[in-house]
Amino acid sequence: MLPVVPQAMSLMPQKRWITTEIEINAPSAFVWKVLTDFPSYGLWNPFIRQITGKLIVGKRLSVFARLPCGLPMVLWPKILGFGIEQEIRWLGSLIVSGLLDGEHVFELKPLAEAQVRFIQKEAYSGVLLPIMWPWLKGQGFEAFGMMNLALKRAAEQSCESSF
Repeated sequence: MLPVVPQAMSLMPQKRWITTEIEINAPSAFVWKVLTDFPSYGLWNPFIRQITGKLIVGKRLSVFARLPCGLPMVLWPKILGFGIEQEIRWLGSLIVSGLLDGEHVFELKPLAEAQVRFIQKEAYSGVLLPIMWPWLKGQGFEAFGMMNLALKRAAEQSCESSF
């Protein structure tokens, strides 16, 4: 008879996701232009107030955000990848990797010639996740929703003013 070997339990909790989406009545090119015009974020984005840096895979951005509760955050996410008029993907960490990490994704899915579904999502992981999740989930959904609506307005206005 073989001895029973206990399975090692992971100290890392499962990942948790926040996903939001909105339909934008503008071509992908207009939405992408607004989304990647980092110097203009302070003019339209109530959540991510400022981004400095360039979309270069492997490089870090400096992101200043303000949560709906008023808490300011400064993050230095690393660009994991991007596809022009398709997606931006970055990974940020709270203080050090493994405490609370978030892989943030902005996706553009064309629905028609002048209509896009914008999807904003984040996969969270780390040892602080079980403690932080109830608060993080509420703040994240609200913040993403605010940004999605603001992006919709900015992209649709940009599209209308070009005609």
